Amino acid sequence: MGKVEILQESCKACGYCVKFCPRDVLALGKEVNAKGYLYVVAEKAEECIGCAMCAQMCPEAAIEVWR
Repeated sequence: MGKVEILQESCKACGYCVKFCPRDVLALGKEVNAKGYLYVVAEKAEECIGCAMCAQMCPEAAIEVWR
């Protein structure tokens, strides 16, 4: 089991992490950060397997994953 953390102020909601997560852990949130972007949230955090595919795909390096 893994743990995923989204750095909300760095996220620009490009959606790459959501698209490439094999377990559909991530989803686009409904709140905006200080820069005015919606940010991604770990909607199903308990499903995370710690593969870190989301972190690899993030162009903003806004995701940290622990196993």
